[in-house]
Amino acid sequence: MSHGQVWRTHRQYAATAARLTAGLWRKEADRRRALRAERKPLVRDARRALATARAIDPEGVTSLRHRAERELRTAKRRVPDPMWLFAAKTAAALTAAGYLGLPHVPARVWAWSAVAVVAAVTALSVWIAVRERDTTGLKPTAEERALLGRLQPQHWKDHAEQRGLAGTLTGKPKLTEAGIVCAVRLDGTWTPAKLRAAEDHVRALLGARTGLRVQIKAGKRGGWAELILRTRSAADGDDLTWTPERRSLGVDTVTGEQVTVPLGERLLIAGRSGAGKSVASRPLLFDASEGESNALVIIDLKRVEGRLWDHRARVASTPREVVDVVDELEAEMLERLSILPKGQDTWTPTPDRPRITVVVDEGAEVMTAADKVPYETETGDGKTRTVNRSALPGLESIARMGRAACIDLWWMTQKPSINDGIPKQIAPQIGVSVCLAVRTPAEARVVLGEDAQAKGWNADELPVPGVALIRDGKRKPDPVKIRYMDKAVVIALPDRIPWSRTAARTTQTTAPAPALTLVKGTATAAAPATDSAVARVLKAIETAGEPVRQKDLATITGLSKGAVSKSVKTLTTGGMVTRTTDGHLTTTRPGTTAA
Repeated sequence: MSHGQVWRTHRQYAATAARLTAGLWRKEADRRRALRAERKPLVRDARRALATARAIDPEGVTSLRHRAERELRTAKRRVPDPMWLFAAKTAAALTAAGYLGLPHVPARVWAWSAVAVVAAVTALSVWIAVRERDTTGLKPTAEERALLGRLQPQHWKDHAEQRGLAGTLTGKPKLTEAGIVCAVRLDGTWTPAKLRAAEDHVRALLGARTGLRVQIKAGKRGGWAELILRTRSAADGDDLTWTPERRSLGVDTVTGEQVTVPLGERLLIAGRSGAGKSVASRPLLFDASEGESNALVIIDLKRVEGRLWDHRARVASTPREVVDVVDELEAEMLERLSILPKGQDTWTPTPDRPRITVVVDEGAEVMTAADKVPYETETGDGKTRTVNRSALPGLESIARMGRAACIDLWWMTQKPSINDGIPKQIAPQIGVSVCLAVRTPAEARVVLGEDAQAKGWNADELPVPGVALIRDGKRKPDPVKIRYMDKAVVIALPDRIPWSRTAARTTQTTAPAPALTLVKGTATAAAPATDSAVARVLKAIETAGEPVRQKDLATITGLSKGAVSKSVKTLTTGGMVTRTTDGHLTTTRPGTTAA
């Protein structure tokens, strides 16, 4: 190797070493700069605390002033020197040590010292590289730096007693994609619920802004709580616009995962006015109306959202239309259950008889406007009279029995309280709850369960609009940002033939029961006013296709045995139903088992 090659090689090595040294210097300088920015506010806090203590105890006779002075000294020690000052101090110390100790060091010690220095430098380089890689993409904001500093165990310990939080101590806070997470040790009589009730004291200690969402829940082991400050969201930066390629309901703000709700569930969608229920339901309604084996029925007395979907769903927007479509759905359900093969638990959807998703929007309006709908009917002597019919019994029956027939009820309301916005017979049948922002914790408990507040399902704290909690028995109480599906996108969706029971279809059974379409003034004409149980029993007998036993009617209709007995007595007395010689029941009107 020539002298020129040796020189170039040494020059390359020197340049590489210089770049590495400069890189390490910059990284360490940045780290120290960040720590100084994070910890200097703590020094200011400690100085203010000392000034307060001196004002209270100018003579220094109590421990308050001495403790404040000690805390100030501790806060100052925790603020690192700037890089230039640290380097100057290090160089001065090494120079002094070398001047005094070098003449007395043997050659062998020199050799091993060089090896040790090289190993230490290598280890330091690897540690810095790993440390930098672990924190990539999670640079704290100014607000987060301040909060992380105040969550440090020493700062918390020094100020907890003044804020009424003595007996609690934080662990090491961690910055995540969903915000700051910190474990809190609970001593004495402290519990997660008690700490949650002291949220105002926690906010005051941290100096958190009023709009910052704070969550306090039970920790992973006894005696600990978990404090979460939602300074950021895992959904930040994601495009939440709905497209056929992005068909999920939304994005989990903690994990960043796509959240979906499968078909076949009985669903409750609740939230106060303006929370975004209609927008949140659009991705779900698209799934329910997509595919040859899916059909969508929308009951919308507000006549707003349903109009967007009337080109691909059947929409009922008047009280009479609601009663009629519920009659058809109930008859379809009873017929499917009557011809369901023995040993098969659920109906198999086909293009001819698809899965039907029934969406009620708004539930409170349906409970009021579709409860007593007047119908003109003919009596047995040829006279006409007005009877009131209700859609609620049919909807309750669908909620109880529709799952086996693949007829699923989705209930939407902005009044999530029992008997105001959710019928008490439907509420227990709900399998999945999608809860947007509600007004009170009581409403959150109705939607998400009685244990909602204790387990962190605090829907009354959600922002408005477009953020929901989804409880399906599997998910944690992590907020979900809902995808936005524009009205123009809904209107531009391809047309589909709306479901109707009277539409031509092929029934894939060896002994099909004839279809039944209820005609105004016929099937329910003989039913006494407001007695919907009689109408349901009559429909069950007509759809059976053959004489049916009275005890089987209780199972088919979901009514009690007493209600079935009274209804049968009314029908037999009125001549609409007769008993066969073996005690079975059959209808007396010809042609009622044909559409």
